[in-house]
Amino acid sequence: MDIFRAMQAFVAAVQTGSMTAAAAQLGVSPAMVGQHVAALEERLGTRLLNRTTRRQHLTDFGASYFEQCRDILDRVALAEREAETLHAAPRGNLRITTPTTFGAEALMPALKRYREAAPDVTLDVVLTDRNVDLVEEGFDVAFRIGTLPDSRLIARPLMPYRMMICASPDYLSRRGTPEHPEQLSTHETVGFTRASRSRWRLSRGDETVEITPSCSVTVNSGQALRTAARAGLGIIMQPAILLSSDVEAGHLIQLLPDWHMGQRPMSLLYYRDQRMTPRLRSFISFATEEFGANT
Repeated sequence: MDIFRAMQAFVAAVQTGSMTAAAAQLGVSPAMVGQHVAALEERLGTRLLNRTTRRQHLTDFGASYFEQCRDILDRVALAEREAETLHAAPRGNLRITTPTTFGAEALMPALKRYREAAPDVTLDVVLTDRNVDLVEEGFDVAFRIGTLPDSRLIARPLMPYRMMICASPDYLSRRGTPEHPEQLSTHETVGFTRASRSRWRLSRGDETVEITPSCSVTVNSGQALRTAARAGLGIIMQPAILLSSDVEAGHLIQLLPDWHMGQRPMSLLYYRDQRMTPRLRSFISFATEEFGANT
């Protein structure tokens, strides 16, 4: 039995709450996680987890052993990070989390340049619109859109997240092109599910207009909204990074370009107490240069 792997499996099972979730985190099968935990229990001669088909919970000894295992794994990780600092070149694995649209449209194409500069760094990129806990879920760095309430994190400001209103040439030829935000209320819009009832706020100089779009279709994917707009289904408001290429290609037309639609702050986050390894330092430098506020 690989005692280190078994400890990793046990700690992951406790932290994630299930063998299945632990398996997904570790990149193995749920059966393998179960085997590792069972091997630990056999080695120790006592149960660590009481398991049923629906839930699991630590035994008294399991709770104590979990804390010891977590401490051991943290110490091993720290030793590895300290060893890495002895090397001038960045190397090792870097876990990154990013909002889905930004990750797919902006970060992934840019990573080729980072890989050319740091070929010995492997990247594990997770695209999710959920605000993950960097420490609990084992991420080194995160791109975050919006306000930042967590003071445990260091935030590097990046370029603001700008929005754009677009429609297809076909839709506009059928329904006409709105020349003022108030005319948007008479048009069909396709909205993001969670924001389908949100008001659109547009400003130009001293004039501000708020409208509640009439969403004929809602969908929970920015990419799907983009496809729907290209198909002539209606008007959309989505991030500029998602729509700019279609505007340049003529698939979509930007509406009301002289109106300001607001923007949200974007930041690069990492844990305050995290050791600045060469791989983390190199990625922060790359990200702030690539997506910095003055880019």
